[in-house]
Amino acid sequence: MERRTIGAAALAVGAVGLGCMPMNWAYSTSQQRGDRSLRTVHAALDAGVQLLDTADMYGPFTNELLVGRALKGRRSEAFLSTKCGLLVGDQHVVANGRPGYVRRACDASLRRLQTDVIDLYQLHRADPEVPVEETWGAMADLVTAGKVRALGLCAVGARAGRRPGARTHDTTLRQLERVQQVFPVSAVQAELSVWSPDALEDLLPWCAARGVGVLAAMPLGSGYLTGTLKPGHGFEPDDPRARHPRFTAEMMAANQPVVAGLRRIAERHGATPAQVALAWVLRQGRHVVPVPGAKQERWAVENAGAAELVLTDRDVAEIAGLPRARESWD
Repeated sequence: MERRTIGAAALAVGAVGLGCMPMNWAYSTSQQRGDRSLRTVHAALDAGVQLLDTADMYGPFTNELLVGRALKGRRSEAFLSTKCGLLVGDQHVVANGRPGYVRRACDASLRRLQTDVIDLYQLHRADPEVPVEETWGAMADLVTAGKVRALGLCAVGARAGRRPGARTHDTTLRQLERVQQVFPVSAVQAELSVWSPDALEDLLPWCAARGVGVLAAMPLGSGYLTGTLKPGHGFEPDDPRARHPRFTAEMMAANQPVVAGLRRIAERHGATPAQVALAWVLRQGRHVVPVPGAKQERWAVENAGAAELVLTDRDVAEIAGLPRARESWD
């Protein structure tokens, strides 16, 4: 499997990662099973996946506990990424970037993950009440202390805090420029997929020019690009897709040509639409690692197989010609 590097720390990871969040938080909670999740992580590792991505807010806390159990006896096989900076309440999420909190959060994550070092520690969101340099400085101290190997930043949501005329990732780029003056950024996590390619415009070039890795979040469009979701099939009330503007029955139907295009290419290669979608992300640069979520073994193994799929120029041109995904506010 092709190796890819994460940023300034020159840490090598596998071509496709595994997002652990859906295993016991947010997506289709009635389908989440602890034992099945453990088997899914093990199947991913057996298939050559190394990067496992979690966060203390997922659960909250239970996702890290799950990953810690899954890695018992297999820690050396994994590149472990987790995040801090967000606190989950009953009906809200708030940022906390105070240095003291960051230090406590890291120690708690280390305990839950049953490890003595985190390979990549990411700031989930900057705290508007704390200069991001102070938060980042506390995270840098964790590297000095040997608790963390490298630091990463999660991109601000595509529509969050945007001014009229601003590019999608202007806020994130401003944060990156600020924290880079304090301690090197090794990776940026941002949404990137066939139907959400905005990061190609400005964020990926910034990272490539500075040797910073990119963790491509939601590379399968939260499941839509797999072709397994049908318009009007409905979501559980606590599933975020139930409120997402691309997952109304109308928009899912309108975006079917995107999936149909991926399916045509997949049939030529004897692959699946999901593997084509992941192969497209992999083609965006050696510093890009897609991190699809998976709850079941078969999906984790299928996703890992995308690393062996080489898209042709014709394939890439066809994907570029697919209609842009629509949303209910379009």
